[in-house]
Amino acid sequence: MNPDGDYSAAYVVLGTDVEGLAGYGLTFTIGRGNDLCVAAARQIGARVAGRDVDALVGDLGGLYREIMADSQMRWLGPEKGVVHLAAAGVLNAVWDLAARRAGKPLWRLVADMSPAELVASCDFRYLSDVLTPAEAVGMLERLAPTRKERIAELERVGYPAYTTSPGWLGYDDDKLRRLCRQAVADGWGHVKLKVGASLDDDVRRLAIARHELGDRVALMIDANQVWDVPEAIEWVGRLARFGPLWIEEPTSPDDVLGHAAIRAAVAPVGVATGEHAHNRVMFKQFLQAGAIDFCQIDACRLASVNEIVPVLLMAAKFGVPVCPHAGGVGLCELVQHMAVVDYVCVSGSLDGRVLEYVDHLHEHFTDPVRVEGGRYLLPGRPGYSARMHPESVNTYRYPDGHHWGG
Repeated sequence: MNPDGDYSAAYVVLGTDVEGLAGYGLTFTIGRGNDLCVAAARQIGARVAGRDVDALVGDLGGLYREIMADSQMRWLGPEKGVVHLAAAGVLNAVWDLAARRAGKPLWRLVADMSPAELVASCDFRYLSDVLTPAEAVGMLERLAPTRKERIAELERVGYPAYTTSPGWLGYDDDKLRRLCRQAVADGWGHVKLKVGASLDDDVRRLAIARHELGDRVALMIDANQVWDVPEAIEWVGRLARFGPLWIEEPTSPDDVLGHAAIRAAVAPVGVATGEHAHNRVMFKQFLQAGAIDFCQIDACRLASVNEIVPVLLMAAKFGVPVCPHAGGVGLCELVQHMAVVDYVCVSGSLDGRVLEYVDHLHEHFTDPVRVEGGRYLLPGRPGYSARMHPESVNTYRYPDGHHWGG
């Protein structure tokens, strides 16, 4: 599905006249079209130019609603595609600015909000048949008294993660075998492999992986949307003997009922999706239809914290664990905060939850993720971990960066 990815990002910087204070955000792409996200982000970002910093970060819900109320930009979506990706980049920068202004990591900024404050910052439009703001406040209030206990646990043991590094298509069998052995040695309890190019190859590759991982390491598979529904059912049926925990993105990310049909047919293999779900309404429908076993939010697909938290709440209400999508440019850095918010504030559970990790491009960020023994360590610096090193920006900024001959 993504044979020629050229990892890219629309990178947003909100400068201020407060010395040393700025907000940093991004939205992830895989190459061509990134310029469209940049153009849309400039349009959306113009709304925050000239604003008072304290007023801006003091009404994060109001800013979200103002951006989403722009009828001319909504016409280009609404709330999907390039415009929504760009909104995510801008709003991620605003939340980063708010966290830096408060001197807190983003997850801590959210965890320090009262339930009413957090709900006021979120968007519950089109969700009231499943979740109302009042119900959301009640869910958050029930867990609020024990937030500190869960934070202490994460400080002590970290957040469970899985690695995709051994599983890319195109690796020869020896490399797959070596990387699986290394994953076990490094303490990973979950490993994911890409599938879908060749059934015979997938059978051989999963046999190798299962042999090297043993029965104690969970194995997941990811098809990146390549199958129609009947093909997905047949293919997963052939791979089920290797005991995969889930099949990720088995078909079109828009096909809610197709996912439900696949889920019913391939159980006990679970179905996971969400990295290409356009907005909170799609997640509502996946959950209503009983179409997924694992909910995969993406910090650059949904329009920042304002839209992600309602999805976390709906998933908690339906008893579906959230296992965020990561990798790419800055996705691990961003989404680690939302995984912590889910556990500390929303679900109160780590059962069935695991956060993706890919060892790629972290060196470009001033506050890169830290993973030890198959677990994310809590980010401790102020912000949303989205700031890139100036040297990286100057080198790779397109088209005038040094890398491009600029």
